Amino acid sequence: MKRKEDIKRRTLLTALAGATSFASSSLATDRRRPDKIVFAFNGQMISVTLIDNPTSRALMKLLPLSLTIEDYAHNEKIIRLPQRLPTTGNVPFAQEAPGDLCYFAPWGNLAFFYAAYEYSSGLTRIGKIDGNIAPLLNKGTYKLTIR
Repeated sequence: MKRKEDIKRRTLLTALAGATSFASSSLATDRRRPDKIVFAFNGQMISVTLIDNPTSRALMKLLPLSLTIEDYAHNEKIIRLPQRLPTTGNVPFAQEAPGDLCYFAPWGNLAFFYAAYEYSSGLTRIGKIDGNIAPLLNKGTYKLTIR
């Protein structure tokens, strides 16, 4: 009788271990799936795929947000955030391109680049526009929602 109980117990423990392993791997898969956020302004929407770093994770925790997007320089639009984001652990990057979404730590704002730009030590790239950058080309200041 004791042998049957031991076999049942081992079978149950093996099944539980398998279920726990499956749940852990599913959670790990979910963490690797890139997060997307949507910026809506001037009757248009921009979808952005975020890079997984401390800065983008902190931004996600602030959402949803209602802010303003405005022109800056001749190659970007900026969004002033209600609080600063962490940049620890972030590293210099290359292959700067229109469509990049960055955080500019010295001012505490987001920067959407729609023309060529160069990396500077205050920038942290946090994402890339999923499609067309055309909505960024409309000059002006607009109410913005981020979700």
